[in-house]
Amino acid sequence: MTKRDHSRRNAARAAAAGALTAALLGLAPLAHAEPPATPAPPPAAGLAEAHDAAAAPATLDTLARFFARDGAIARDRAKPRIEGATVPVYTLAPEFVAGRDGAAVASLDFLASTAVAADGQRASVWTARTGGHWKVVNIATGDDETRYAAEGARRLSGGTVFREPQINAWYVQRGDRVLPLDEDAVRAIGAGGTTVDAYRARVHRQYGDKLPGSAYAKKGVAGGFEDHAGDTRKSVAPVADADRTATAAPRGDDGSPAAATVAAAGGTAALALGLGTVAVRRLRRR
Repeated sequence: MTKRDHSRRNAARAAAAGALTAALLGLAPLAHAEPPATPAPPPAAGLAEAHDAAAAPATLDTLARFFARDGAIARDRAKPRIEGATVPVYTLAPEFVAGRDGAAVASLDFLASTAVAADGQRASVWTARTGGHWKVVNIATGDDETRYAAEGARRLSGGTVFREPQINAWYVQRGDRVLPLDEDAVRAIGAGGTTVDAYRARVHRQYGDKLPGSAYAKKGVAGGFEDHAGDTRKSVAPVADADRTATAAPRGDDGSPAAATVAAAGGTAALALGLGTVAVRRLRRR
């Protein structure tokens, strides 16, 4: 046996040993999978109904109270309005994390519209299909949803903008590419982005043992993927680390969470605003 043959055999043995160790630890890399499916967009009629719900007089009255919290502005001077288009918001899908061939990276979570107050404050109005209609289920400060939708369209036209709520990261995916849209995403996959296969391997390592039905999920531990209280259907839990809290609203007709948001660095300040759910004030990471 030549020295080159001996080296090749040793390398093959080392690779096999490494793969066996990874498998025993439950961290075996995923095989190359089929390209992900593209999530079906919400129908135009649904987007229009959601926009109308966000702009309804009752919602605008609630928004006036929301913008007036903590004395930021007098309620009668807030004069909120809905600005721009309503956009779909997609969230990292458990089926993709599990490595299912052809699974879409993300699934539709809710629709979002941006509300603007007279003093420049901005808020995101979330709507979900409940009782056969698109209804307002949550209000959160800031305009992350529409802003990242626009940024994703600019960075990768025709792609799917989605969030990885466990780390509050936003991405855009099209074909084999996943690009970061915020600092959390850059920390996760690098400024230049990554391939779908590499991203799938990363989230599988992070959350693969926390999917519905896992021992982790059965323990009811916060973070990863877990049950929503009072519902037998399971989805992404939006919190993984200690500096984040979340508030969830009822689920939509399709079984997706109607609203579940993340507040960073200091927790969540919530206001009950008569929407049958909760309005959340998001705090940005320090």
